[in-house]
Amino acid sequence: MTRSIRGARPEALSWGLAWERGVLARWLNNRNALGFMFMLPAGLLLLVFLTYPLGLGVWLGFTDAKIGRAGHWIGLANYAYLIGDSVALLSLFNTIVYTVTASVFKFGLGLWLAILLNQKLRFKAILRAVVLLPWIVPTALSALAFWWMYDAQFSVISWVLVRMGLIHEYIDFLGQPWLARAATIAANIWRGVPFVAISLLAGLQTISPSLYEAAAIDGATPAQRFRYITLPLLSPIIAVVMTFSVLFTFTDFQLIYVLTRGGPLNATHLMATLAYQRAIPGGSLGEGAALSTAMVPFLLAAILFSYFGLQRRAWQQGGDK
Repeated sequence: MTRSIRGARPEALSWGLAWERGVLARWLNNRNALGFMFMLPAGLLLLVFLTYPLGLGVWLGFTDAKIGRAGHWIGLANYAYLIGDSVALLSLFNTIVYTVTASVFKFGLGLWLAILLNQKLRFKAILRAVVLLPWIVPTALSALAFWWMYDAQFSVISWVLVRMGLIHEYIDFLGQPWLARAATIAANIWRGVPFVAISLLAGLQTISPSLYEAAAIDGATPAQRFRYITLPLLSPIIAVVMTFSVLFTFTDFQLIYVLTRGGPLNATHLMATLAYQRAIPGGSLGEGAALSTAMVPFLLAAILFSYFGLQRRAWQQGGDK
């Protein structure tokens, strides 16, 4: 009996190994299971570092939490207060103006640069690297450079304009509300154009040159080729790129905080910077969290814009509408 049991162990072991190998082979040959395995580490990271902070922020928005003490449930009191808060409403206005203006200019300049860099130019690789530099430079360093350029006493922009005889005294770029808004928008445009340009350039290079050649043979002008070939085929890429651009601009924090800290007179406060000011230096975690949560509907609108762009891409490729 002992010999038979001992003799059966290697067979059972080999059967178990074969079963495990068969299960593993089925998992590796299953596209859905394999995709789940590859996505699991990234999903865990997002759960820990994104989902949990977002959930905590939403919860704090319904409490009167302060730094150093736990909050109590107060429902929508924080949101009701923000609706009547003139500074919070001003930050919403600033955020919309900042996002819309900067995104429009970034799209226009980025598309123009992408079309230019898609042409046959000398030193094209070097030009592409130079265009990408503003996006590579850390935001804080870019903001410090613009801070010196906008300085009321040492501004190089004012110095050049004075030397050219266009103005007679230095401009206080960051000391007047609308000038400060324009200055921060210009800095954001300078930083964001490379991302749009390089992304759209990648999309332009996927368009077959034969389409342009056929259109030219049919007598289409450059404007008609751009309207009927470039824009339709590039529109899905534009949707995705501009969605990311809007998200980055709407949630901008570093550039504004280094340049103006929200001044002058709260004229450049965005929702992100005001939420930080209320929550951390001000100590009102619940109020800051509510202000941050109020940004979510706008971000969802941008994501839906990207979704419909991707749906159009699927329709162009022969998929379902």
